[in-house]
Amino acid sequence: MAVTIYDIAKATGFSITTVSKVLNNYPDVGKKTREKILKTVDEMGYYPSSYARTLTTKKSYTLGVIYMESLGIGLKHSFFSAIIQSFKQVVELEGYDLLFIANKIGDEKKSYLDHFKYRGVDGVVVFSSENDDDELEKVIESDLPSVIVDLDSANTNVIYSDNYQGTEMALKYLMALGHKKIAHIAGHQNTFSGIERMKGFLKATKQLGIQIPPSYIVNGGFFSVEGGKEAMQQLLVLSERPTAVFASSDTMALGAMEAIKEAGLRVPEDISIIGYDNVEWSDYITPKLTTVKQNVDKIGADAAKILLNSINGKNASYIKEVVPVSLIKRDSCSEL
Repeated sequence: MAVTIYDIAKATGFSITTVSKVLNNYPDVGKKTREKILKTVDEMGYYPSSYARTLTTKKSYTLGVIYMESLGIGLKHSFFSAIIQSFKQVVELEGYDLLFIANKIGDEKKSYLDHFKYRGVDGVVVFSSENDDDELEKVIESDLPSVIVDLDSANTNVIYSDNYQGTEMALKYLMALGHKKIAHIAGHQNTFSGIERMKGFLKATKQLGIQIPPSYIVNGGFFSVEGGKEAMQQLLVLSERPTAVFASSDTMALGAMEAIKEAGLRVPEDISIIGYDNVEWSDYITPKLTTVKQNVDKIGADAAKILLNSINGKNASYIKEVVPVSLIKRDSCSEL
């Protein structure tokens, strides 16, 4: 039989009100009283019901999750899954559960916002690669606390990597190796990261004085291996092919490497390759992939802290956090 708050009160000799205050972390309870009650709670294995906790705190201790990625691989997406895991670890320490939502309740189609209201979530985290979803905008513009990962918005909290810094690091490294014929396999221009890395590439090449022909910029689509391979095949048939390629993701870099090998060429002896993300397998392929590392642990953890602070009224205004990146030098680049 489940232990109740009445059992704790009876075992400790304190009133139900005092026990309730301790369980809900009220400050007006003496240290010895608090310690005795908490020790009894631990010994008796008491867990407050979620319904009772909601009545007391006015919180559901549930966070809504909107997860949208363009490859159709769900939580197998190495970049987003790593961030979600880091986010989850932080919020779980504060007693929160995650609710991944669909746009239906039973057989009835509902908006994200309607679903969140129906479930009574305390806040919302958005993991998305696309930035033109009308239903997402409704959530952002509502009074629900929210944080968006890997997108930008002026209407809520956001956190993402410094795409400009990462692109500049990659190009400076290739230039230091003697490369000037540098191509870019771009991410889809309907995605925030694809747009930002393309802008970063154009800005960095201009600042570094590199002349890039239009044919050196190829759309690799939604960051897939196939998209990277097809884009690289277009670059390989050019009369003056590039000596180095900066891909907007590690998956596209992998596809580019496959195309190069199938063409009878070698990485990095014939063409150097740099990816973006530093996914787990990038250190295990041959050659090992030089890449821009995104700090997924920090992105996930800081997104959680930003959202929890918003729920608790600690953020006076919307937070925009741009997380620094780093260049991981491995074996897929060489001197010209």
